[in-house]
Order: sequence, then C-alpha cells, then structure tokens
Amino acid sequence: MPQSSASNAPVERGITLTEQVVRLQALLEASRCVHSTIERHEVLEQAARIAVRELEMDGALFTRSSVVFGELPAGVADAPCPGCPRFALRSREGTLLSELVVATPGRRPLNLYEQDFLDGLALQTAVALENAINHQRHLGYARLAQDLDAARSIQQSLLPQTMPLLTGYSLATRSSACYQVGGDYLDVVTEPSGSYLMVIADVAGKGLASALICTAFRSAFRALARQSLPLEELAARLSQQHWEEGAEARRRYVTALFVRLHAESGDLEFLNAGHNPAFLVSPDSSRVCLVEATGTPLGILPGAAYISERCSLAPGARLLLYTDGLTEVFRGEEEFGQERLEDLFARAAATPPLPAEAAGILDLLWTTLDIFTDGAPQQDDMSAIALCRAGGISQERACP
Repeated sequence: MPQSSASNAPVERGITLTEQVVRLQALLEASRCVHSTIERHEVLEQAARIAVRELEMDGALFTRSSVVFGELPAGVADAPCPGCPRFALRSREGTLLSELVVATPGRRPLNLYEQDFLDGLALQTAVALENAINHQRHLGYARLAQDLDAARSIQQSLLPQTMPLLTGYSLATRSSACYQVGGDYLDVVTEPSGSYLMVIADVAGKGLASALICTAFRSAFRALARQSLPLEELAARLSQQHWEEGAEARRRYVTALFVRLHAESGDLEFLNAGHNPAFLVSPDSSRVCLVEATGTPLGILPGAAYISERCSLAPGARLLLYTDGLTEVFRGEEEFGQERLEDLFARAAATPPLPAEAAGILDLLWTTLDIFTDGAPQQDDMSAIALCRAGGISQERACP
C-alpha cells in the first residue's frame, strides 16, 4: 500500500505526525472560534487573539479595520508594520478584505509550523469575515425594505381615500409607484366656495428622493388649497416656494396640472405648469381637446408667472389628467405614446354606467397598458384622474 504524504511529512517537512495532529486540532479550534460570531470586529478580534495565544506572537492586527489587537513591540505598533509577516484575507471573488499582520518575538522569521498555521487561520478568518459582512448587508437590506414598505403605506395614505360625491358626475383616481415610493401626486379638494380643486403632479425623477419632494409639495398644496386662490396665484406661490428650497429641490422640479370644477355649471378652470396635456373628450367622442402647458414646471425658475384657461365640461363629456408614466410605456423599443392613450380614452365606453364610469375607464387604461407590455415590470410612476359628466350629447362649449 502506498505510503501517505502525511507519513512522509516528518522526513520531508521536519514535522512529526503528532505535531501535525496538534496543528490540525488547533486550526479546527481556531476555525470554530472565528465562525462563532457574525460581528465583523469580533471575527477579527478572535483571529488576532488566536494568533497571539497559539503562536506566542508579540502582537497581531488587521489592516483596513482600525482595530488593533495585542501589543506590538516598540517601532511596529502602527500599520503597515514594515517587515512583519502578512497574510491576505480575500473574498470568494478574490477581493482583498484585510491583511493579518503579526509581530514575531525579536522580529525573527516565522518557522514552517507558524507559517502553515497562519495561512490556515487567514483562510478561515476570510470566510468568517465575508459571512459577517454579508449578514450585516442583509440586515441593512431588510431594514431598508421595512422602512420603504412603511414609507409606501404612508404615501398611499396621503392620496385621496374617498372621492367627493358629485351629483351628475363620476370621478376616480389611481396611482401606482414604479418602486416602493414614487414622485407622482394627485389630489381632489373641496373648496369653501363649493367648487372642487384637482391636481395631478409629477416630480422629476423616481424613487425615494422624488417621494420626499412629493410629500413636501403635498403639504404646500394642502396649505393653500382651501384658500380658493386664483389658479395663477396658487401655481406661482407653489413654484416660488419650491425654488426657495434650494438647488437640490430645483433639480427635482414639479410638473403639475390644476383643474377647478364648478359642478353646478360644469365650468372648468385649467392651469398646466409644464405637465402632459389633459384630454377633454366631447360627448359624442368625436373630438379631443388638449389642455397644453401654458407655463414652466414649478420650482424651475424664480418669480414664474402662469396663465389659466376656462372651458365647460358638457353633459356626456370626459376629462383625463395623467402623468407620463401612462404614455412612456414600452414593448421592446415601441412606446405606447400619447396618441394611443388619447385614442383609448376617447373610445372608452361608459361600462359600467355611472357612478362607476370613471373607475371603469381607469381600469381599462391600466389593463390595456399591462397587455401592451406583456406584463413587464412598471418602468415609471403611473397616476391618473378621470372625470365624467352624466348626460347626452350637448351643444355647450366643450373645448377651450
């Protein structure tokens, strides 16, 4: 039977079999110790203590950790400890995590036993350190996910939970964020005069930063909404306030479309601050009027001025306010686009009939977009307000 390499070791390497067994037992114990914790500093601390205790080193430390273990002799207390033996700790991908630096008694070279022991210790410490790093990273991800879920719930609660009961009208809203939180905002406020103020807004960008700006915009809008200000003044105040928030806020400017509905007469006031055009569909669905932007986005320029427009929502007519997440939907390289959305809304039938008509139309829009993308993940925040007036075809003014 061939002789094992272990039996040759005493001759070839100068280490007896008993010494090899002792070394392996020491390494196993060292491995158990460094793997007994999931705290990064504790992993390094355990490994440094083992190096000092098992090999009677004068000291040991790990680079890139700012943690020193043991006392190094005079002149070698500070990394990089010139002349001290070093053992690299690398991740599974080969990334250098740290280096184990040991100070031998009298600065002598390591013997073969010490070299092998420290090689094994460095390998086991690297595995334990990477596990600890991944554990902390996963805990961080879990905390972030929990915080984002809470933020999503809060943001959803800030959207209108119920719609005003408008006799002769159907009103519905819908909003879905691309990520856990988003930069779209919509609202419907009943004013002291009895009119209804609607807004749909889109903060530049997506994600948490846009969501924070969105929440600030909501607070500012709500503070002014019940003052029944002219739309020009409302938009100008919101824009100036946003501008004064500073450079970072200005990079997250807000496009917005304000609509005031006088329900008894059906009169509408519009102000479009750099937002997508609203669709105003005639009662017979033969014409679609676009409410285009008449001013810059909010917060992009100081002292911005705005112009409002007026028209009437005739009996049987429909109005759609939306964010660009509904038009910038892709199937491969093909975009759904504004024209498709306009045509879809114009053809939308009152199914089911009032008072669920507006909600049914939004269901149709979302379903159509999902079919268009073959169920692909949403790429942008999507929000819309649909307003429908009951009644048949009328000769009243339907467009600005």
